[in-house]
This record gives sequence, C-alpha cells and structure tokens, in this order.
Amino acid sequence: MSSPSQKALLSRDIVYLVLQYLEEENFKETMHQLEQESGLYFNMKYFEEEVMNGNWNEVEKYLYGFTKVDDNGHSMKIFFEIRKQKFLEALDKLDRAKAVEILRKELMVFASSDADLIKDITLLLTLDNFRENVQFSKYGDTESVRAILLVELRKLLEGNPQFHGKLQFPCPGSSRLRTLINQSLNWQHQCCKNPQTHPEVKTLFVNHSCEQPNGAKLLLQANSSLLNSIPEINLLGNMLPIPNLPQSCPEAKYNPKDITKTVAMTLDQGFAINSMDFHPIQQTLLLVGTNIADIGLWEVATNDRLVLRNFKVWDLKKCGKTFQKSWAKNSKIWINRVIWSLDGPMFGVAYSSHIVQIYTYHGGNDIREHLEIDAHVGHVHDIVFANLEKRLCLITCGDDETIKVWDATTGTRLFILRGHVGPVYSICPHYKEDIQFLYSIGCDGKVKTWLYDDQGSRKDYDAPGRWNTNMAYSADGTRFFFCGTSKNEKFLMEWNESEGSVKRTYRGLKKCPLGIVKFDTSRNRFLAAGDDYLIKFWDMNNVNLLDISDAGGGLPASPMIRFNKEGSLLAVSTHGNGIKILANGDGLVLLHTVKACFDGLRNPSEAVAKNGDNRSIVDARQRIADDLMDKSKMREISEAAQCRSLRIMDYLQSTKICRLMYLNSGAALLALGSNGIHLLWKWPCNEHNPHGKATASVSPQLWVPPTGIFMINDVVDSNVERGVHCCALTKYDSYVVSASGGNISLFNMMTSETIKKFMHPPPAATFLAFNPQDHNVIAIGMEDSTILIYNAETHEVKRKITGHLNKITGLAFSNVLNVLISSGADAQICVWSTTRKWKKKNIFLQIKPLSTNSDTSVQLHIDQIHFLAVHKTQIAIYEANELKCVNQWELPHESAAPITHATFSCDSLLICATFMDATVFIFNSSNLEVTCRILPAAYLPSNVNGNVHPVVVTAHPSVSNQFAFCLTNGGIIVLEPLESEGKWGAAAPLLENGSVGASSCDRAKK
Repeated sequence: MSSPSQKALLSRDIVYLVLQYLEEENFKETMHQLEQESGLYFNMKYFEEEVMNGNWNEVEKYLYGFTKVDDNGHSMKIFFEIRKQKFLEALDKLDRAKAVEILRKELMVFASSDADLIKDITLLLTLDNFRENVQFSKYGDTESVRAILLVELRKLLEGNPQFHGKLQFPCPGSSRLRTLINQSLNWQHQCCKNPQTHPEVKTLFVNHSCEQPNGAKLLLQANSSLLNSIPEINLLGNMLPIPNLPQSCPEAKYNPKDITKTVAMTLDQGFAINSMDFHPIQQTLLLVGTNIADIGLWEVATNDRLVLRNFKVWDLKKCGKTFQKSWAKNSKIWINRVIWSLDGPMFGVAYSSHIVQIYTYHGGNDIREHLEIDAHVGHVHDIVFANLEKRLCLITCGDDETIKVWDATTGTRLFILRGHVGPVYSICPHYKEDIQFLYSIGCDGKVKTWLYDDQGSRKDYDAPGRWNTNMAYSADGTRFFFCGTSKNEKFLMEWNESEGSVKRTYRGLKKCPLGIVKFDTSRNRFLAAGDDYLIKFWDMNNVNLLDISDAGGGLPASPMIRFNKEGSLLAVSTHGNGIKILANGDGLVLLHTVKACFDGLRNPSEAVAKNGDNRSIVDARQRIADDLMDKSKMREISEAAQCRSLRIMDYLQSTKICRLMYLNSGAALLALGSNGIHLLWKWPCNEHNPHGKATASVSPQLWVPPTGIFMINDVVDSNVERGVHCCALTKYDSYVVSASGGNISLFNMMTSETIKKFMHPPPAATFLAFNPQDHNVIAIGMEDSTILIYNAETHEVKRKITGHLNKITGLAFSNVLNVLISSGADAQICVWSTTRKWKKKNIFLQIKPLSTNSDTSVQLHIDQIHFLAVHKTQIAIYEANELKCVNQWELPHESAAPITHATFSCDSLLICATFMDATVFIFNSSNLEVTCRILPAAYLPSNVNGNVHPVVVTAHPSVSNQFAFCLTNGGIIVLEPLESEGKWGAAAPLLENGSVGASSCDRAKK
C-alpha cells in the first residue's frame, strides 16, 4: 500500500502529465490556469511573454498563484519592479492620471518598507520628462527596458524560496499520458477472453473488452492457445495517436558562472577600437585594429602588448593608379576588420581604402609582412579566410559591389563574384555536406548565396535590413544569425537557411540606434551584443534577454565585442580607447594559469619565451587541470559503478580491431579490423541522446552501407594478425584512406564506395596522414622506413623522404609550424620542414637498447607547437620546433606492464594511456602526474580472458573526458566518468614505492 507521501507525489505527477497534454493539444489558457491553480510549475516562457507584451494585470495574477507580495524580500522586490515599470510606462505615454493611480493604489504599499524610495518616485510626477532625473537618464524604449527588467525578474525568481523546484518542468517523455493510456488498453486487451486482431476502442470511460463474435464458442479453444502470443498493439492509433511533438523538457538552466561578465583586466590601446579577434588556438592572444589603422597584438593574461604596428603602404608602385591618386589626395585611413586565419599562422587586415594586408605570425611578437593586395575601390568592408580545395584563400568584399576570392599564399585572384547593387557589407563562408559556399549581405537589402565560381549567385533573399548587417554561425555550424543596424531600428535574429527566412527575432535591443551593433556567438549556446552602453546576452533558444552587464561602466553606446573560441573570454571596447577583458569561471582560470606560466619561468631558455617567443611554453590551457585538481591523492577506479562504460562488440567477427578513431563530428566510431573490414558505429539521436553524440549512456548502431557492401582493404598476408593496418579521415569525415598490407584504398564515407586504389606493395604502407591544408596531399609512412608525399588528385609522388632506420609508425602535420613530425620503430623522431625543402631535425628517444625496436607514435597538442610521443616504455611531451623534451613519464621498473597506446584528450588537458595488464591511466598533461587509475574490473566483464587488454585508444573530438579503446578480443569500450563527478579523479603525487612512475626529463637524461 502506498504511503500518503507517495500518493501525493503520484498526484503531482498526474498534474504534470495533464499540463503536458494541454500543451500538446494547444489548450494554452487552460494550461496556464492549471499552472497557477496547482502552483507546481511556474512557466517562465509564458511569464516572459506577458512581461514583454506589457500585460501587467495578467503578470501579477499569474504570480499570485505562487507567491504574495509580503511572502519574503524577493517577492516584494518582484512586485515592486513590475509596478514601478507600469508607473514609468504611464509617464512615458504622458498619461499622468494613470501614473497617479498606479502610485496611489499599487506602489504606496511599499512605503512602509522604503518611504524615501516612494518619495523619489513621486517626484517624477513633477518633471515634464522623467528622464531629466539622473537615475533614469538612460531609460530607453519600452521594449528594451522590459527586456532588461526581465533579466532582473529572472534572477529574483531563481533566488526566491517560493519558486524552488517550480521553474523546471520534468522530462516525462513525449506524450507520456497517451503512452500510459495505450499501455493500459494493451493490458486490458490481453485480458480479453476473445481478443480480436483489430480491436475497436470507442471510449475510455469503461474498461476495454472485445465483443464476442458469432461462432465464438467454436473458436474459443483456438483463441485460448494464442493468448500468450498476442502482440502489443497501439490501440489508439486511429483515435488518440501520439503526436510527433518535441519532448516537453525544460531548456537547460544556465549557470550564471557560464556568462562572461567578470571584468578581469583592462588593456590600454590608445585609440578607438574598430575590430578585434582572438587567436583560434592561443586563446589569450588578442589581435586589435584601430581607427588610425594601428595593429595591436596583446597577451591579455599578462596585460602585455606584444606588437604595435603603424600603418604604411608596403609598395605603393604595385598598387593600382586609383589608389595611388586617392592616397596622394587623402592619406587618412582606418581599419575595418582584423581576422586570424583558421589555424592562426596568418592574419588579415582590411582598410577603409582599397588595401588588404596579410601578415604571418611566428609566435610572440614576431609578425612578418606577407601580402599586400589592392583589393577594392573604396572601403574593404569585410575579410574572411577559407580553405578551398587545395588552397588557403582570403575572401574580401567592398564598396565596388564585388566579392573577390584570393589565394592567401600567392595573392593570385581566383574569382570575382558580381551581383550586388551597392556596397557589400558582410560575408560568411560555410560548408554543408561537402559543398562549400558563401553568404553575402549588401546595402541593397539582399542576402546572396554563392558557390566559388563565376556563375553568379545561386539564391537571393531579402535581407532583414538594408544597412549594416553582420553574420555569424554557431560554433558547430548548425545555426546562422544576423545582427543589423538601419536608420530607425536594430535587430538580432536567427536565419532559416533552407527557407531563406527569419526563424526567430531576439528581443532587448534598443530601437533607436546609437551606433552599429556588433554581436558574437559563444559555445553553441549564447549570443552577445553591444548595445545601449551595455553587453546583452541571450540564450540561443530563447528570444528574451538572458543577462546584461555594464562591465563596470565606461562603455560606448555600441561597444565592439569578441569572444575567444571557447567562449570563456570576451573582449569589449571602452569609451576611453581601451579594452576590457570579461571572463567566466573557466576564463578566470585560463588567465590565471597562463599568467602563472610566464611568472614561473626560470631557466634562460624560458626567459626568451617570456620576452616574446611563447612557442617554447606548453599552451596554458593544459595547465588548467593542474590548478583545479586536488594533488593530495590519486583516484583509483576499481568497480563498474565508479565510472560509465559501454561495451561494443564486433558482430562481424573481425579477428581483432587494429585501428580506432572517432569521426570529427563526434557522432560515430570508425574501426579497422585485422581482416581489412571497416566498421562504423553511429549513435542514434533520440530523447535519451538529443544531440546524437557518442556517449557511454546510449548504445550505438552498426551502420550498414546502402549497398550492403562494407569498405574492405586488400589484405596480402594470409595471416591477417601480422598485417600492418593504418587509416586516416579527412577533416569533414567525407573520405577515409586506409591500408591493411596491400594497396592503399580511398573510400567515400557517405556511400562506402571505393574511389581509387594506389601504391601496390611492396613496400607496404604503415601509417597515413592527410595534410589538413590540402586533403589531396597524403603523407604515407612505409615499411621500408621512407615517407612518401603523395598527391591523390594527380596520382603523383611529390617527394620521397628518407632518414628513419625502420618502418614509420607515426605522422602528424602542424599548420602552425609548417612541419611534418614522424616517428618510427627505430625510436627516432624527426621534424621535417614543409616549406624549406623538407629540412630535417631529429632526436632518438632515451630508452634501453632492448626496447629500441618498438613502435613509437606521435600526436600533436592542440596548440600544434607541442606533441606527445608514446613508446612502450614511456610517454613524453616535446616542443616541436626545437625538439626539446618538456616532460616525460617512464615505467617505474622493467617488470611493469608495457604501454600499449596513449592519446591527448580533445583539449589536450589530459592524456589517456593504456597498458598490457589492461590498466588505464589518466595523466594531467601539464606535469604528467597520474590523476586517475582505472583497473580492468571497472570495464571488463568478470568472464573475460585474463590476456585481454586495450590495443589502441582514441579521444572524443569535443568531449574532453570521453575515451574509447579497442581490445585484443575484438571488443570496443567507451569510457566516461560519472555524470556527478564530470572529470577523471584528482592529480596524484609520486608514490613512495614508485608504483605510479616518475615524471622528469632531467631524470630521464641521467
């Protein structure tokens, strides 16, 4: 028998299910009345809509279902702010009679709590315009003020005890009430004495029972024998079908610490800021362009300006005659846009007259002139970088009504895109399903879509405004946003690409323009815009303001803003020609840690870095973990209940999984079996996994190609276990190149079709790597110790590189340093310059002679300046440019289980290493201390053979604590920490018995 408390909980759940049903059936008025009368769920979305519409009586009526004015201080403040807004709006409409009535009947109840405040409000009645009062001098238009009010009300509601547990709707599953009724009817049908194949349900008022048909007595025996095999039927399929509606789950409640509002520091640039951009990898490095055409480069963590470069024309003679004449008459010029290239080795600068300049960045304060292009007649309004097939390209637009595409390496003009009637203000490149295209917005009020050719625009739409409009995608490239300023209005909206229309318009921008509004996106979740002397924040899924910040004051009417890539820092221009750096919790840790890196430098070689060349410093992001983790102990996980693990079996019975990697989308795992078969496991997108990403909580499905034919490599050796297997994916998961001892095969990942085969052995390929700057170029490590640079488009071997003494076991390209890093079974690591005729530097790992003939792998750090080297006896981190060992961890003794593989996490903060005894270590990459040790019992079933252990480990491309590894028995394990913990343990000190190992380059050298 249920207790009274259990009955109360079930009664509450019934109310929730009825609310869900009312929403699905669009009985909105009844739904809100039930919310108010039950007091169980405060519908924040409905409340926000009523506030924004100014339905103040309905707002207060709805609130009274949950709290009264005198319940507590929070409630009193909520009602006061609402009534004060009613009062101010009446004054703004010059309706003094109504304002007096509101003051007398509604605001006077607060006089006993704060009589002086009520007196100040009363004095507003004596002014012709209440904005003459200093306190209300910045009072904007009604809509923007209501939006700001909502931010305050939301905070008060969240902090009010009367609303605890009532602001989020539970997730009962889509159409849960209908589902329960269907389940009940199915059970009733199974209890029928004469169940019919197609029963009719005419009412829910009585229990269901199938009518006895004629001749039922003759069929009774047959029916009885079938009772146990009656399938469950959706009896309400025709009467009450379950609608295909989104699940009634609340939007994720944001943590205020996620918003970049804390002022961390102020930078003094000296002149007004026109444009800013954070480096895509070194995320505390800020590029700045000013109104006098100065370029500034700041290390914001230390408040150091590394570069201040004044404008000059590099070679006036090479510029067009139109610019030369214009420059002779008027040499005043300013910067319209600065932007880094995709991986940060270059940056571009667009000026207010004709010119675009491209610099190369070599670390620290080293920037070098690369290209100067006379790009457009008049202003160059916008520039962006894009990778087009083989080239890094620069795309520009300007006053001359054109868009131009340039080779960023040579300066060659590739395309001119014509079609706008008027200046082109903004451009935004994108790709979808391997199709690269470009959006543009001009002052002619048109949004145009282009392919990279001379065939004109493919689609034209009417833009939301005819003036200055900027565009940006969310970080994952799935959502597209516009922010614009015209003569009489400002707007921020999400654009529906497929339909060419506005999907949603965000509220809260001040209607009367005080300057061109700049906006930015953060982490697929937040939008921010500089408006009305404030920074305004929105959740992408909610049109109402989420939060605001004045950054401590001193902002211009429309401040320039820019997030770093992770959204942890926000640069904001100030009225005094400075820049304020705002940070959230992660950003503060990042700044602190980077600063600590500089402050903690000791030896002379590091002192060089302190003065500018930060390439010899491990990216500070990897030290965040060191600051956050408790170093007092190492976490040991010995039971399955202490972590989340998912076992994926090889149903095609590959003898062994030899290679394993996540797709770059993070939605699937690709495995290469020892029999040459490629297996792709995709995670479904459903209510348990709404984003369709890889997770240990949901099982993936083995993908079967439409043709039923899997991608299969040529296998030469009859003993497949002895074959050498390798594969590599392109950046966008479109193609995979792979080999298993035979020909190298290039497959289409969408169709599993074999596009071509090449490089017939011997020698066999042992490692493959795509050049990220040109996916037609593949580095191929060979069994005979050579490296081939192969162009898949022209079928040519461009270069053959020699220098190793044994087969190649690892390859990695660095875009930042323009090098190829290689490793071999000779325990040698080589760094080859891709721009200096493949000049080589090399180093041999310091290992015992008996271990030399063993595979060594290499993997780049996220900064592309450092790399991880893995050998069966050690893991080490090197600085690639000088091949200097930054840190090293060795097995504690000769009898210890060898390392089978290791990998960086996606953010390079952690290293996951697997061992032959099936133990898994999680290292803090900044100091190579073990933060967590995972024993085999935590992820292996008890009946598994004792010789089973991980062979290859791979890291999820966007979830920093998720790893997957393949086992010697063909199984695959996906491993994550518990949701309640969110990370792998805490940093470990060296154990007295040395069982964890030692971390020291100096000790290794001895």
